[in-house]
Amino acid sequence: MSTPPPYLDDAQIERLAELLEQRAVPFKGFNLEALDGFLSALVVSPSLVMPSEWQPLVWGGKPPRWDSPEEALEVLQLLMGHWNMCAARVRHGEDDLPDHLAPLMWLPEDPELTGEEALHEDELDVGHDWALGFFDGVALREAEWDRWLDENDWMEEIFDHLDRLASGEAINGDDPTAAPTPVGYRERLAVVLSLPGMLADLHHHRIDALTPRTPIRREDGPGRNDPCPCGSGRKHKKCCGAH
Repeated sequence: MSTPPPYLDDAQIERLAELLEQRAVPFKGFNLEALDGFLSALVVSPSLVMPSEWQPLVWGGKPPRWDSPEEALEVLQLLMGHWNMCAARVRHGEDDLPDHLAPLMWLPEDPELTGEEALHEDELDVGHDWALGFFDGVALREAEWDRWLDENDWMEEIFDHLDRLASGEAINGDDPTAAPTPVGYRERLAVVLSLPGMLADLHHHRIDALTPRTPIRREDGPGRNDPCPCGSGRKHKKCCGAH
């Protein structure tokens, strides 16, 4: 099998989006934006999620029957190319992220000049599908993510931002009994633009958590009654060991 691309070009992204809309979305699978969030969660997951586990979920639980082996290979290459793209993305922060690795989601062409009044109602939920896809990825390793969240307050803050994108509501941390407040377009956009930095932080934590640590042990020195290694002929305790 040929090697999947390191990232998807515009034509490949368009092809994958088309396949998802035709063969995944009607069966409660992912659209392109949700898939991007889903794979983003998997590449920073506390433990590896194999393709055989996650790929069926892309299509709603059961992979489609493709028209030919060539088409099946094309789809596999697109999915793994998207995986590679997400894996490369998390190695960059928001300040040095190459354009070809940017999250795949709808954004206004000029966010600084576009006001809410100029957008259609269905365009105000920026990042909604991406966040839902991310949480679907988290669900595959839920217990492990819960342990990380219990141990890291900063990670809980990231998940709170993503929950705002997914639900469209913000919970009052000082008064959980208060009614949630709607999350506006500008707040959504600010979270979306900070996603690369959040993913980079999760990636660094994952690398740190998975790096084996060998305790540093002091090499055994000479015993007090052993000959001193300096060559004096005296016992160590009467020579260098006395200092």
